[in-house]
Amino acid sequence: MSFRRSQLSIAALFGFLGFQYSTWASRIPMLKSKLDLSDAEVGLLLLAAGIGAALAFPVVTFGMKRLGSRGLALLSCVGMTAVLLSLAVVPNLPVAFAVLLVDGVLVACLNVAMNAQGTALEVQAERNTMAKLHATFSGGIFTAALLASGVTAVTTNLLSHFVIGAAVLVSLTVFAAGGLLRTELPATEQKVKGKLTLPSLMIAWLALAMVFGTVVEGAMNDWSALYLRDIVHAPTAALPLGIAVVSATMLITRLFADARRAAWGDRFVVLTGATIAGAGLIAALLIGGLIPTLVGFACVGLGMAAVTPCLYAAAAKEGSNALTLVSTMGTLGLLAGPPAIGALTNATDLRWGMAAVAVFALLVTACTTQIRIADNRSQPAEAH
Repeated sequence: MSFRRSQLSIAALFGFLGFQYSTWASRIPMLKSKLDLSDAEVGLLLLAAGIGAALAFPVVTFGMKRLGSRGLALLSCVGMTAVLLSLAVVPNLPVAFAVLLVDGVLVACLNVAMNAQGTALEVQAERNTMAKLHATFSGGIFTAALLASGVTAVTTNLLSHFVIGAAVLVSLTVFAAGGLLRTELPATEQKVKGKLTLPSLMIAWLALAMVFGTVVEGAMNDWSALYLRDIVHAPTAALPLGIAVVSATMLITRLFADARRAAWGDRFVVLTGATIAGAGLIAALLIGGLIPTLVGFACVGLGMAAVTPCLYAAAAKEGSNALTLVSTMGTLGLLAGPPAIGALTNATDLRWGMAAVAVFALLVTACTTQIRIADNRSQPAEAH
């Protein structure tokens, strides 16, 4: 099977995850109104997905062992499509909590599986492509945000919107199935006297940096619409623009990030990007207003675009089990971070919640100073 066909199939998985996530995240204000939730209850609802991600590690390990990354990815896609449809008809908070708990487990499974596929493709083809694969995740978020904006201009009905979204997800799953790799990354845990060691300090710092980085991404996706509504007082039609600006900036940046990795090295890219994200968002919050806020959101997209691809690539160099751990922790940050921001918001307001997001971006910088990330400047970026 050709490199291009496998690349497109794996990209479809990344696009699937971004699209499914953004489809329901962009309608959080509507879900909040429909279920009559407070900010604290919205945070509790989002916490369900984080709990699912936290519980997912043994499920992911078992699934990868029994099904492989290809089988686990496809099974996760089927389950996540059902989750999206279920969210359209949930009658109350407890049912919605249960649905998102399942979603958290499935997102963790797909996140590990698709990154394992992407890393295996890089190893097999000896070509950098992880940033471009992550670009399709941003593309999925951006496309879903635009779809949400278009649908809300016509109708506020969640079921109609989510049925359209489910049709897109089914199409992506079918396309992906035809070109996914059947080879897997080797498991390379170090052993001492026949026993597995605890994760090395390097892997621990990688996992921590990944948690902070994905908290930033997740919080921007889940809280940007409410921030624009409640703090900036933007018009209803502009609410999805928060997600759209972040994801569009990430998409464009990730399309060129493999070349930047080759020119500057992964460590420099992560350090610089996380600093830009944190500083840019802080400046936007201090200035206020719709346009400065969107510019600050764009700084987050620009800065964080290459952070997670670089961290995934670094984890993959430590073996498939390190990748599984770091990927699962990344899912935990993506899904558990927003509820933590919600708890802070409930105690203060969304201004402090967004300020915390900026701090998390700067914490990525702090963690990266402790990580020895391999220099990729000798590796050429994937040719077009």
